[in-house]
Amino acid sequence: MRIIAGLHRGRRLRAPRGADVRPTSDALRETLFNLLRAHVAGARVLEGFAGTGAIGLEALSRGAAHVTFVERDRRALDVLRQNVAACSAGDACAIIRDDFVGVGARHPTGPYDLVIVDPPYDTHSYEPILLEAAARLAPGGIVVVEHHRRTTVPTLAAGLSRQRVVTAGDSALAFYAADAGDPGGRRRD
Repeated sequence: MRIIAGLHRGRRLRAPRGADVRPTSDALRETLFNLLRAHVAGARVLEGFAGTGAIGLEALSRGAAHVTFVERDRRALDVLRQNVAACSAGDACAIIRDDFVGVGARHPTGPYDLVIVDPPYDTHSYEPILLEAAARLAPGGIVVVEHHRRTTVPTLAAGLSRQRVVTAGDSALAFYAADAGDPGGRRRD
């Protein structure tokens, strides 16, 4: 696993051993950031279910202003901290050890231009996750949910509407906006 583009391009990232953490593949991250290209520079990003932090660190490498990582697993947090240090990104990051759902009530932060979440693929209800994401979202912001391609995520939830779903292998990315943005998350003015 590595940073694909930007300031830290080629930097290798660590991943914890075991099946509890499923890092987003390089190819899926590249697809994600190709679709978000116009929205990353200067963005405040929230990465929920952060795991290794690869998505947030990729965003920083591509010009995001700040990333807040939310992760509850201690082993993943240790690796996340190592990856942030390896990218010398500590000044542009905040790491919160907590569950994503309800994190805003316990750690009021934001709003965020991009909220990217990668919950476990066996998640049964996405509504609480989308509710938390929507509560942290800045006006005109975008929420992206990574999920198993066979899982159906809500079309509408928490004032968000699903704009687009992109599949790659066993994974999919669902893009949400609070307004009537077009597929891919770009706003229509």
